[in-house]
This record gives sequence, structure tokens and C-alpha cells, in this order.
Amino acid sequence: MALSERSQQMTAAAALAMRVTPNPERPFLHHDGRVFSLGETEAQAEALAASLANLGVERGDRVAMVMPLCPELVVSIFAATKLGAVIVPLDPTLTAAELQYRLRHSETVCTVTIEEAYGVDFLQLFEDMMPLLPELQYLVTVGEEDLWYDDRIFQFEDLLSAGAGRDYQAPEIDPTRDPFAIVYTSGTTGKPKGVELTHENLLSAAAGTAARLGLDSSDSVVGVSALHHAFGLGPGLLGTLLSGASLILQDVMDPDSILDLIVKHRATVHYGVPTVFVAELTSLAARPRDLGSLRLAVVSGAPVSDTLVRRLEDALCPVVVTAYSITEASSTVCLSEPGDPDDKRRFTVGRPLAETVVRIVEQDGAELPVESVGEVLVRGPGVMQGYTRQPAATSAVLDSEGFLHTGDLGMVDEEGFIHLVGRRKEVIIRSGFNVYPREVESRLEAHPAVQEVAVVGVPDALLGESICACIVPVEGAIVTSQEILDWCRETLSDAKLPDLVRFLESLPRTGTGKIRRIELTRLIESEGSPA
Repeated sequence: MALSERSQQMTAAAALAMRVTPNPERPFLHHDGRVFSLGETEAQAEALAASLANLGVERGDRVAMVMPLCPELVVSIFAATKLGAVIVPLDPTLTAAELQYRLRHSETVCTVTIEEAYGVDFLQLFEDMMPLLPELQYLVTVGEEDLWYDDRIFQFEDLLSAGAGRDYQAPEIDPTRDPFAIVYTSGTTGKPKGVELTHENLLSAAAGTAARLGLDSSDSVVGVSALHHAFGLGPGLLGTLLSGASLILQDVMDPDSILDLIVKHRATVHYGVPTVFVAELTSLAARPRDLGSLRLAVVSGAPVSDTLVRRLEDALCPVVVTAYSITEASSTVCLSEPGDPDDKRRFTVGRPLAETVVRIVEQDGAELPVESVGEVLVRGPGVMQGYTRQPAATSAVLDSEGFLHTGDLGMVDEEGFIHLVGRRKEVIIRSGFNVYPREVESRLEAHPAVQEVAVVGVPDALLGESICACIVPVEGAIVTSQEILDWCRETLSDAKLPDLVRFLESLPRTGTGKIRRIELTRLIESEGSPA
């Protein structure tokens, strides 16, 4: 039976047990000079599960995790799933108000958190928040503090000691129906939504990604930036587990540290978003390293240009593949693979994973033929149950046939490869013509002086919308707006030429690296006159 088929029939806890049984001593997690074996991870998860069960945590309860990437985070995830609890992994860099919203919305009953990180005292933060969160009964802290007067606060290490060797009642869990995680969207266009993903959802996407990449026990994976988004949780953590590979954890995601970890651990597979890889190229230019162990780089989370793929293959890794990931589909929908032709790896996001169906439709829902641009619809084992406590929002994106309406624009070519064009809401209508930002961005990214670019539409009394190119130049580059326009004019029609060019120090982004286009539009509107 194929790994992807087996993954649909088990829970995340069963997936860990499956890997532990034949080889408990096998390294699983690398972090800050420490190595956690599969057996050690399983033993700690068992002990923590027993202590949480003793506190009253049970099937269906929400257990949040607010901490950087570390082994304790992974142990907490597997402990919760052993009890049938639903994990709520949250970004520890969120503001207090953002954390409070998600904890309250998810009705979290227990939170595992770091005591201090990023200059924030999380113990004080939660002490202030707990009176405002009536569902939150227990706080588990990772750190050294041991003087507490609140009987609802427990140290992680104390719970491990108390739970070691203790039995607990493991519930029956249906992998196809019972939720494993609530993963909050990044909220680039509105309020974040809690995406309910089952064990089958996340494990099928993880197994499909691992199989497409050819991951096995000889691989070590680097670049997983967090576990509070679907790609990190699914292909990152669970995909590594299912394939028998090891995962290199890091709580600081700067380019120098990632590259140094590749060298130190002889990493073979590198995950990342385009911004991470761009920064690494700059770091490599300043301080070259021997990255000969890398066999594969996987770019996901944002559109990637063929120019960047070429640069990465020249300087970082011999083979680069791209993924199309959606939180509502448990991350990976489509993925190119190492054996695909170069042009397919550089200009497409590959083909759908096994058992995943992609349909391209017109605005009225009519299915379009190949080579036609329309909205991307997805159906498959990774598609979510829905948005937690938001049935209206769920019905707006999930139709009666089980297709997820992504809001992305794309097309399928004659060989079944998916080409992404942009977001339906991001299409710029200039003088009656539809302009897809991605097409303009691809041209601009090829300019040697352009580090990053985002193209947005700005309200215009005459044109309806004008096209604005927001550019982050390469450090030290000297480039003018006119040079940018001349560059575009070589390959783009007049209808697609930017009306405005703005040079910025950085682009506003979400915690997962997606560009906040609404913020860019507001910024340009506030500036007024064109360049």
C-alpha cells in the first residue's frame, strides 16, 4: 500500500508510532545542538498526554501552542493528538490583541507557551489575558521559571515527569472526520479565519508532497519556518515524519543561520518562500559556503519567477521545484518534481497531487478548456472541513460538489501542468483591460536592479485603475522609473505598462511571507501624484 493511501487511514499519533516501532533510536529532530530521536519524541509525547489527560483535556478540546520552533512544540502537538484534542498552532510574534482573538475564537482550553521570546514576557502576557479568556483553563510553560501562585499554570518539564509511565484513556478517532488542527489564515485581505483540518487532510497532503519530492530516510530537511501554517505543519513536520527523514528546527530564520545549518547538518532538502531564498543569495554572495549536500530546493508560499529559479539553481541548489499551497487544502495542491522538464519547473507549479482534482472555471462556474484562464477550483483529500464557527464563510468557498473555490486565477496546459496567473481580486482593470499583476511582476523581476516587486491597482478617475509597480531595489543599485518603464516596454503591451513606479525599502508582508497588497495600495493612494 502506498504511503499516501496509508496516511488517509491513520491519525498523526499513529504516524509517529509507525515510525518509532522499527527504529526508535533514529534521529528525528535537530535543534540547537540537541538531537531528538523518534523514540524520545514518542516517550515525551506519551508522558505529556498522560498529564494533560489528568488535567481533564479530552477529545475535541482545543490546545493552543504559542512558541518558536523547538522540540517542545513538536512534542506538544503529538501529545494533544494522542488525546484526540485539536491543536491550534499560533504565531508567537502576533500582538497580544491578535493572540487573544484567536484563542477566544478557537475556544482554547489549554495553551503551551514559551516563557520568554522575541523580547516578550509570555508569562506576564498570559497572566493579563487569562481573565479575558473564559475557556482557557490551563497554561503550560516551557522555560526555567518555577515560582507560581496560580494553580492553573504548570511547567512543561514537571508535566513530563508527572506523566512518565502513567496510563491514560486513548479515544477512538476517525481520521477522515475528526479535526486535527485549526490553522488560522494570514488575513491578507480580511480577518483571519480558522481552517479546520482533519488528520486525513494534513497527512494526505504531507504524504503526497513527500512522495512527489522523493523524500526518504537519507534526507534531512531545513527551512521549515514555523508550524503555525499548513505547509510547515503538513509537508514540513508530518511529511518528514512519514518519509523517515529528519527535520532541522531553528527559531531564528535569518539567511545566514539557515545556510550555516545546511553546512553543519549536510541538509539535503531546503523548503522556503521566495523572500528567504532571495536573502540567501545575497548572503552567499557575501560569504560563500559549501552547499554540495543539497539535492533539492522547494519554493512555496508565494509566486516565484523563472529568473529566481535560475539564480537558485546556479548558486544554491542543482534542482528547484515549485509548489502551489493553500491553507484550506492542507497546503500542497500542486507540485513540480525533480524529473520535470526545466521549462515546466520554472514556469508552472507542477501537476496536482494524487487524488487531487483541479478545475478551471469561468465566473459563472462553467468549466473552461485547457489553455484558458479562469478561477482555480480544487477537490481532494486535503480540502478542509470548513472554517471553524463560520458556516456562511465556509459555504461561500466550498460548493456542493466538494470543490474549494480558491480565488486564484490559473490555467491547465495540454500536459496537465498548472500555470498560476494571480488572484481574482488582484486583477487590475485598466481602461477596460484585465491586467494580471503576476505577468508584469515576472518581467520586472528579471531586471538586474530589482530585488523584489509587487504590482497593485490604484483607483484612478480616468483609467478606473492605474498600474503601480512597487519595487525594492538590489542593495546599492541605481535605477530610475524611466529605466523600469523602458524595460517593461520591451515585452509588455502598452495596456500592461506601469503608470506609477515606487521604490521602497521593503514590502509589507504577513508572518508567512505573503505580500499585504491592500497596505501597498493604501500607501500609494496616500502619496498622491505619480512618479
